[in-house]
Amino acid sequence: MAAARRKTLQSRQVGSLFLFMCVSVGSAATIRYSVAEEMESGSFVANVAKDLGLEVGKLAARGARLVPEGNRLHFRLHRKTGDLFVKEKLDRESLCGKADPCVLHFEIVLVEPLQSFRAEVRVFDINDNAPIFLNKEPLLKIPESTPLGSRFPLQSAQDLDVGLNGLQNYTLSPNAYFHLHTRFRSHGPKYAELVLDKPLDREEQSEVNLTITAVDGGSPPKSGTAHIRVVVLDVNDHVPQFSRLVYRAQVPENSANGSFVVMVTATDLDEGTNKEIIYSLSQNPETILQTFQIDSQTGEVRLRGPLDFESIETYDIDIQATDGGGLSAHSKVLVEVVDVNDNPPEVMISSVSSPLPEDSPPQTVVALFTIRDRDVRVGGKITCFLTEDDLPFIVRPTLRNSYSLVTDRSLDREDVSGYNITLVAMDTAPPNLSAETVIEVLISDINDNPPVFQEGSYILTVRENNSPAIFIGKVHAEDLDLGENAQVTYSLLPPKSGDLSVFAYISINSDNGKLYALRTMDYEAIQNFQFVVKATDGGLLSLSSQVTVRVIVLDDNDNRPMILYPLQNGTLPCNDLVPRSAEPGYLVTKVVAVDGDSGQNSWLSYHLLKATDLGLFSVQQQNGEIRTLRQITERDPMMQKLIILVQDHGQPALSTTASLNILLVDGFSEPYLQFRDSSQHSQKVNPSTKYLVISLAVLSFLFLLSVTMIFIVHIYQKIKNRDKFTIQEHFYDDCNFPNNLVRGGNGSLSQPCAYDMSSATGTGNSEFRFLKRFMPNFPFPHATGEVKTEGGSSLPPDSTRNRSRGSEGHSQVSDNYM
Repeated sequence: MAAARRKTLQSRQVGSLFLFMCVSVGSAATIRYSVAEEMESGSFVANVAKDLGLEVGKLAARGARLVPEGNRLHFRLHRKTGDLFVKEKLDRESLCGKADPCVLHFEIVLVEPLQSFRAEVRVFDINDNAPIFLNKEPLLKIPESTPLGSRFPLQSAQDLDVGLNGLQNYTLSPNAYFHLHTRFRSHGPKYAELVLDKPLDREEQSEVNLTITAVDGGSPPKSGTAHIRVVVLDVNDHVPQFSRLVYRAQVPENSANGSFVVMVTATDLDEGTNKEIIYSLSQNPETILQTFQIDSQTGEVRLRGPLDFESIETYDIDIQATDGGGLSAHSKVLVEVVDVNDNPPEVMISSVSSPLPEDSPPQTVVALFTIRDRDVRVGGKITCFLTEDDLPFIVRPTLRNSYSLVTDRSLDREDVSGYNITLVAMDTAPPNLSAETVIEVLISDINDNPPVFQEGSYILTVRENNSPAIFIGKVHAEDLDLGENAQVTYSLLPPKSGDLSVFAYISINSDNGKLYALRTMDYEAIQNFQFVVKATDGGLLSLSSQVTVRVIVLDDNDNRPMILYPLQNGTLPCNDLVPRSAEPGYLVTKVVAVDGDSGQNSWLSYHLLKATDLGLFSVQQQNGEIRTLRQITERDPMMQKLIILVQDHGQPALSTTASLNILLVDGFSEPYLQFRDSSQHSQKVNPSTKYLVISLAVLSFLFLLSVTMIFIVHIYQKIKNRDKFTIQEHFYDDCNFPNNLVRGGNGSLSQPCAYDMSSATGTGNSEFRFLKRFMPNFPFPHATGEVKTEGGSSLPPDSTRNRSRGSEGHSQVSDNYM
């Protein structure tokens, strides 16, 4: 029958321990599970997805995770299947101690969208701890005159298990003097008392040895033993008597160590040493011995360790008073711990959305958190607020003691890139206690700012004859965004007309905005041009801005002066006639030259380099007019040869020379055109000399013909290349380029050559007619100051780039030459 009873008890225990698969969802939306302690890591608990009503895979898609209520998580969640497993072996005794039931709380947080569920797992106890006695060999001294029925409390056995698995009963080894009586404490384990059944006789038996066994209710049951040694004392007729059977005291939980709790008193009617009483706490659990102490002489009970109302609310202390003869009595002290507001609220963050996009609308949930106050009875109402009022966030309550942090207005990462939000939780009980928690929220960037150029427009300069691919300047744009949204790429915009000539002249580094001239610039072909640079950021929906860049070509002194008159190619006569009757200052002729450069590089000066008679003629430095210095005499040779140096003002200066012959005649008749030594042609020439001269003439002619052909080919290729690189009148609508390139291959100036022929003395027209007479094939401008173009159109006088700087009112002819 005993075996059948044990089998029934075992079945009932097994059934109660392994109901760990039960799930219940309460009215407060809390999911409850049960497991048995000591389950191995990886043991299955339940399917969370099924209990939440979610499809398989939804937990992974919504970023589900577990948030423990404490600092340690004892379970893990398989997101794909929704199964909940034991993360590590659970020991109920280390998790909850003697508390029963043992419940572990945690939250199931879903991120997208943000949602949380409360869950708890109850850990059932199994019989994994045997009862033990702290004192394995207790000693009892009992007088032989002790009356029958006297009770002697014994030390309680300690069993870490709870419920049926905890301490259930005591048994005593067979003997003739005592039996056991088990008693219960209001708070604490059962304890046993020895009850005297037979009078003791020290003379018959001075010592009795007993064995006490503590048995729990597990299946199979576990037990622990202690050996009791009972020493029979000689007659001591009276035992101590306490003034009260039960003492009561209330102690605030924040009392310091050594604080007075209560005083117990006991008296003994005996005399001598049998009257002396010693107080002790010998028969109490370890927790009481660590918390309280008693003065063995006075009976004052004081605190030895800290009190915590949230852990233990009352203490049941057993006080023993022993006289000098070994007789003892027992009394109880019930200590009630008074709760005080000594715990600040605790803020537990469930989830934080960081980084937060800067375009998040108001009322976006940033964080979820709960607040707990362990001082439930005296803590009062809990308030939660932010320390700073100007933050774009507010706190909103959701459920009881649950809150959410939401945005209150729009965010701008360019103003503030992140926030350290300080949450304050404060109770209302005196004294007010509070706790602060900092939530860091970073603001992620979106592409909401276009690149901005540092300048509204750029003006760059480049000197002509530059090396190809030379750096001429840089544009720079900044983007207030971050990362890829702030990475600026530069590009040249194509012309609106579709002409891509700009790409043949300018290149830009897409990474840093550096501009390079791809080809050699020629000031005589183009003085300035402009184009548009576009800056684009690297955002998904890219933003851009534009800026106009104007490039000014600086002139270089790269063109020598060109002699227009007198012609130096030998095809026309280059002799000027001067009457011998000419007065000093007589205008003989005028050297006309132009320079293709501009500005100072095109200012020309004329100098007499060599002459047959340096004292007969002078050259005006500003306008190239050749005049007589003195009266011509008969002794002056009829043939005067002059070499004129024409020099510009560039750095370094370039120059060219012009040679001309002047004949001094008595008049302008044809015979005077013959040289004075013309009579020598009539003399008879030696035939060998004649052949030699003819051979030299033929060789010279062939040499000159070859040089002329090479020169013509060179000029043709140069003009062809320039035509190839000629810039159109417009790159596009807002890009203006000059149109003054040299065209044609016949050696003449194809573009209008403007000459300023005005004269302050009124002799300009006569000098023009004088030049026209000896250069009938040269396209001189009309006397009105206009110049005819190849198409028959005329240009006004103010189109010239160079004005004469000559003296005496005479004009200087100048033009753009390439």
